[in-house]
Order: sequence, then structure tokens, then C-alpha cells
Amino acid sequence: MRLAPFPAAALLVAALGAPAAAQPQATPVNGLRPPAAFADIADRAARSRALFTEAAKVLTSPRCMNCHPAGDHPTQGNDNHAHEPAVARGPSDDGLPGAPCQACHMDRTVDLFPGAVARYASIPGAPGWRLAPIAMAWQGKSIGEICRQLKDKSRNGGRDLAMLQEHVAKDQDLVAYAWNPGKGRTPAPGTQALAGTLIQAWIETGAECP
Repeated sequence: MRLAPFPAAALLVAALGAPAAAQPQATPVNGLRPPAAFADIADRAARSRALFTEAAKVLTSPRCMNCHPAGDHPTQGNDNHAHEPAVARGPSDDGLPGAPCQACHMDRTVDLFPGAVARYASIPGAPGWRLAPIAMAWQGKSIGEICRQLKDKSRNGGRDLAMLQEHVAKDQDLVAYAWNPGKGRTPAPGTQALAGTLIQAWIETGAECP
């Protein structure tokens, strides 16, 4: 009986073994590690806490902290100094009557032209520019406190975990600004998509808090 020829590719696989499955990329992006970097943490709860701690690099960056003050006044810059000129939260978190946030902040960030008489290189902006409600204040809190606050629907804008993840990953206004803050400001670590992926992995591992 004549045997059918064995394909050369099959012979090669038999000799060398099947190619290894592609491994998830674990390389940091702009200082933020992806979920794959934590895959070797066997304990699920410990991995969840580690994932949130990594995502917190974004939450505690100046781009987020400046708009989540514990008091009635925003901060600014990479060093979180007091906002100049002096402004206040106001009853709706968007400034006082006659001095709303939108008086200076437009619906987009504006880079100033070279040589402009200003101590900054751009004016940040996004649709609906305002402070986060005082219930969502992060300044002065530990990562664990921020985590528990994010899970509390009475302090996170009424969002469940799925809505929270979508807010981080897909909001194209105030959240997206963190990675496109204009000249003179350091963007938040990683990318918005990566931050959303970390939050999703945190949720899938039990949404544990550090």
C-alpha cells in the first residue's frame, strides 16, 4: 500500500514542536504596566490589589489630582500648586457666578504661541470643564482610600463597576484630557486604553483594594 506523503511543514513541527502560543505583552507603556505584568501573582486577591495599585499611578497623577481637590479650590501644574488666578469650586463645581471655569477653559486645550506673555505654555480644556464633586475628592487620600471610594456608588457618581470601567476607558472629555494635557504638562502614565484595561482586570479579579 502506498502511503500519502507527509507534509514538510508537519515534519518540521514534529521535529521542533508546535510553536508557542503568543504571550500577552507585559512591557510598560509610558511608565504604566499592563495586566500581563501581574500574571505571575498566583493569589487572585493579591493580583487584584496589585492591578489597582498600578492603575492608581494614573489616578494620583497631577492630571487627575488637580481636578479632584479635597477643598473648594483646584490646584494646577505638575507640582499641584494653588490655582492662579485664585478661583473657587462654586455651587455646581464649575466656578462662582461671574467667574466660571469656562471663562478661561474652553472645550479643548489651547497651546499658546511662542513668546506669549504667560508663565505657562497652554490652557487646558475639555467639554464640561469643572472640578470633580467634593464627594470624589482624592487629594490627601491613600490609594486604598481612593479605591474604596471608587467602589462606593454614593461617592462615585452612582456608577457600578462596569460603568466605572467604561468611564475610565471611554470618556472622551475630562478623562481623555489626562493623556493630552497640552504643552508644559506631563501626561498621565500609559494610555487611556491601557488604564481601562487595568481597571477591567482589577474588576475581574475581585476589585480588591490595597
